[in-house]
Amino acid sequence: MEMYHIEYEKPKVTLLQQSGLGVAEIAARTCYDSFENSENECVKNAMNDLDTDAINDIDDSDLLSNLAWVHHHHSIIEHATLSFLVQGTSRGVLQEHARHRLQAISVRSTRYTMSSVINAFVASLENKDGFDFFLETLLTLNLFVIVDKAYLVIEIRAIYDKLFFQYQKNDDFINAAVAKSSLPFIEENKGNAAALFTALQNGKKKRNVGDGFKHIVSDNWKVDMVVTFNIRSLKNYFDLRDSGAAWFQIQWLAEEMKKVTPVKYLKLIDKKYK
Repeated sequence: MEMYHIEYEKPKVTLLQQSGLGVAEIAARTCYDSFENSENECVKNAMNDLDTDAINDIDDSDLLSNLAWVHHHHSIIEHATLSFLVQGTSRGVLQEHARHRLQAISVRSTRYTMSSVINAFVASLENKDGFDFFLETLLTLNLFVIVDKAYLVIEIRAIYDKLFFQYQKNDDFINAAVAKSSLPFIEENKGNAAALFTALQNGKKKRNVGDGFKHIVSDNWKVDMVVTFNIRSLKNYFDLRDSGAAWFQIQWLAEEMKKVTPVKYLKLIDKKYK
């Protein structure tokens, strides 16, 4: 997908779990003591014969629809939740996404998961043209939401230059970058960048390696995350982010999330299904 003359890759979204609508209807019926009015038999009899499996399988609720679209009583639908696995969005999107406060979010840690980049740089020091080795290695790691090769060269060059700057300034750079048990690999693979990179990748990783090197990361860096929304909060997210006024990358994420959101939830939060 091209935007502003740069080629991007869209994120992938998978629905991990859904709570169902039954709990939300039970909650609403509890407020009004109106179980007998439900069109769902499992709700109608809930106080005497609670069938949780049937309740969690409810696909429609007249009461929830009425509360959502007529009375705008959205607190009830907070009892329904959806969890999504997001793969390959950007750190730039993460900044926008974090503004939506009513969510549970777990994000791939840069501190713990950037060892491949640091290993590639350490190995590149054994290559005659260190940047060429670093570039070709990082291109195989699929680290960025941008897929434009010419732009990636610029992005990766910036990372290399930042690391090389730090390497020149820090006499203890290697010890900060490589786990103690992996340090012998450097001498064993002297002059062989590819073999050293493989050895470092297979060896023990430096704990919290990103602490000293997180400064290299740009907004184009890919992140994976698991996010859980209640559907009232999801409504707000879709209203704001599945909109032409939103930044294009978070629009893409909202679009992909909406694609995997079952229609029974969209009926309560998306005017298209009203």
